[in-house]
Amino acid sequence: MGSQQSMVNNNTMEGKIATSGAPTSVTAAAEAVSKPKPCCVCKDEKAKRDECMLFSKADDPAADCKSLVEQYKSCMAGFGYNV
Repeated sequence: MGSQQSMVNNNTMEGKIATSGAPTSVTAAAEAVSKPKPCCVCKDEKAKRDECMLFSKADDPAADCKSLVEQYKSCMAGFGYNV
């Protein structure tokens, strides 16, 4: 009789564990799959932006490279990041 009660307790505990963490884990996993890491996207746009800012001869590099900065921001927004 002790083994039957042990089986009932194990089944009950398994059910609680499976249902309590599932929605959070599924949501996090789905978000991770659909949204890549920010370091892995828009590499070309980022490189052009950085190069422009670093090597700009203008008095105001931010104004000189504004179009490249906007291209980078637009690319990142396409992947769900707000820069």
